[in-house]
Amino acid sequence: QVKLVESGGGSVQAGGSLRLSCAVSGFTSNSLCMGWFRQAPGKDREGVAFIDNKGLTTYSDSAKGRFTVSQDNAENILYLYLQMNNLKPEDTAMYYCGIVAGVTAIQARDRDPDYGMDHWGNGTLVTISA
Repeated sequence: QVKLVESGGGSVQAGGSLRLSCAVSGFTSNSLCMGWFRQAPGKDREGVAFIDNKGLTTYSDSAKGRFTVSQDNAENILYLYLQMNNLKPEDTAMYYCGIVAGVTAIQARDRDPDYGMDHWGNGTLVTISA
């Protein structure tokens, strides 16, 4: 059974940094693409950053230059990270990680953010105060 568990959310002041983590277990595919999404209150879910099995990455316009996505693996667990710097109040949202097999980072970015991933975590809350 595939399981995704996010961590690292919290409350920081504008200009601060956070590093989100997502531990992925139970996967069988060798061609996974992983991504970070966020959903602010009253807004639609949006893709933030993606990384595929070749290490190619893509970002939303709001994340470019401030966020960095990376991945690692150890003992059959995949780890997805999102380093977020220079955080702004508009970054406040629930952040989710998701995985999908057999697509590139760009293809994953272009999918519907609500249905484009095969599996999702439960989210971690990020709150940025002015």
